[in-house]
Amino acid sequence: MQLQPYLFFEGRCEEALEFYRSALGAEVTMLMRNKESPEPHQPGMLPPGAESKVMHASVRIGDTTVMASDGLCSGKPSFQGFSLTLSARDAAEADRMFARLADGGQVRMPLQKTFFSPRFGMLADRFGVGWIIIVPA
Repeated sequence: MQLQPYLFFEGRCEEALEFYRSALGAEVTMLMRNKESPEPHQPGMLPPGAESKVMHASVRIGDTTVMASDGLCSGKPSFQGFSLTLSARDAAEADRMFARLADGGQVRMPLQKTFFSPRFGMLADRFGVGWIIIVPA
């Protein structure tokens, strides 16, 4: 069994994918736009102008696949009640990932040494996705 997060960026998916490519080296392995759907969308399902928005994407971040979409293109993504955790090889890698993800976002707990890790920190990126960066002890 495999658990994969699916993130709905409500109209900012392509921007988010580019941000994660730049910040984390993410690789988009599949991307389908609404206009490329093999079946027509139900009337009223998508707002006008959403034809070129991302219907579905798969992205590799490290060894993990994350799926993403523009969803219903409401313009109001809401990522609450969870965080994605990235395990860094060392403090230098943790520092780089944290700084890149925090650019335009909000630091919730600065990256620091804790009793359980040489580096641990929490943030929300510019899209509101929660991240935990940790170097395993």
